[in-house]
Amino acid sequence: MNQILDAILAPDSTPEDFAALTVPDSYRAVTVHKDEAGMFEGLSTREKDPRKSLHVEEVPVPELGPGEALVAVMASSVNYNSVWTSIFEPLPTFGFLERYGKLSPLAKRHDLPYHVIGSDLAGVVLRTGPGVNAWKPGDEVVAHCLSVELESADGHDDTMLDPEQRIWGFETNFGGLAEIALVKSNQLMPKPRHLSWEEAAAPGLVNSTAYRQLVSRNGAGMKQGDNVLIWGASGGLGSYATQFALAGGANPICVVSSDKKAEICRRMGAEAIIDRSAEGYKFWKDEHEQDPREWKRLGKRIRELTGGEDVDIVFEHPGRETFGASVYVTRKGGTVVTCASTSGYKHEYDNRYLWMSLKRIVGSHFANYREAWEANRLIAKGKIHPTLSKTYRLEDTGQAAYDVHRNLHQGKVGVLCLAPEEGMGVRDEEMRAKHIDAINRFRNE
Repeated sequence: MNQILDAILAPDSTPEDFAALTVPDSYRAVTVHKDEAGMFEGLSTREKDPRKSLHVEEVPVPELGPGEALVAVMASSVNYNSVWTSIFEPLPTFGFLERYGKLSPLAKRHDLPYHVIGSDLAGVVLRTGPGVNAWKPGDEVVAHCLSVELESADGHDDTMLDPEQRIWGFETNFGGLAEIALVKSNQLMPKPRHLSWEEAAAPGLVNSTAYRQLVSRNGAGMKQGDNVLIWGASGGLGSYATQFALAGGANPICVVSSDKKAEICRRMGAEAIIDRSAEGYKFWKDEHEQDPREWKRLGKRIRELTGGEDVDIVFEHPGRETFGASVYVTRKGGTVVTCASTSGYKHEYDNRYLWMSLKRIVGSHFANYREAWEANRLIAKGKIHPTLSKTYRLEDTGQAAYDVHRNLHQGKVGVLCLAPEEGMGVRDEEMRAKHIDAINRFRNE
């Protein structure tokens, strides 16, 4: 690994230099173990501790197949799917790997008693398999997390509809929280030149997810002037939704849980902010019954902030806790677009407010390659910025996942894999200088 790192850090390394490097037999990776999948039985979700289940260990380098690439990972980041994997909720990921392993002899590589996790990376291509023409050793890349087979016609209008669509590093093995990762070549995108490795790794999953959910015609199709209610607006996902709303001429109504998080939204340029903790919203009377009076109070507060208008779009991801309120406050003919359910998957809402007001609920899951490419292009152009707040070493990934699990973080948290320190990998210092305040916005705590 030292030779690989030396080549990456050298300013004059060529594609031929990278092609001549010896790929090691093993590498360090963050894993969960199949025989530990029951270790948290009997505990509540909150009591489950990723620091106990995540391991950093040497694992064999996987065989490289057609249409694939091995990437030396300089940095990665922690997403909620990393947390879910670490606490084995809603179920252990080994079922995903087992089903994938039955698809083909090549897919069988993924069905192992350990799972290398992680759905983001920034790094350098080491090797490409047969059939890969667009990328070569030495290319500096980021990766999006959509893994597709595309043998079915279903996926050729929108690759997210491929029956064999999976999230890399969650539903497949050999993810990005490691020194080497295995990806399909159509996951690769150019690394933004003005960002460091850890900054470039942070947006991947959440930026692409927010783009499809809010901007794409496959999601809410946001337009100029739309009022957009964004739950968790300073978080890993919401911080990108807030930026897309502002950049697209919409009006974000940012819901946060503290004054500190409200200030982050103000620094992004948002003006309409609801601190749900300070204002005391409690959408559930108890674990079984919601309180419609709180929905109405939220709707009134939104209209105070928008000059009397209801929201056109609700950017939903908390799920159970907020979904009833989201459906209620959406304007007639408006859209609730949802991905994930971090507070619970079993949503409840009053359907009268949906059907009688002609509202829509749109499910949105990650992004197709085109959407991910467009989202990354906006990062590369400095229109959207990474929301990295803190970076951990690979050895401390358990702590990073714990912090995300307990909502102790802002924006995204990064993980240094091969990169020896923060701030490395910047290729365009002039562009960086133009955007440095925005790049550091979430770090300036």
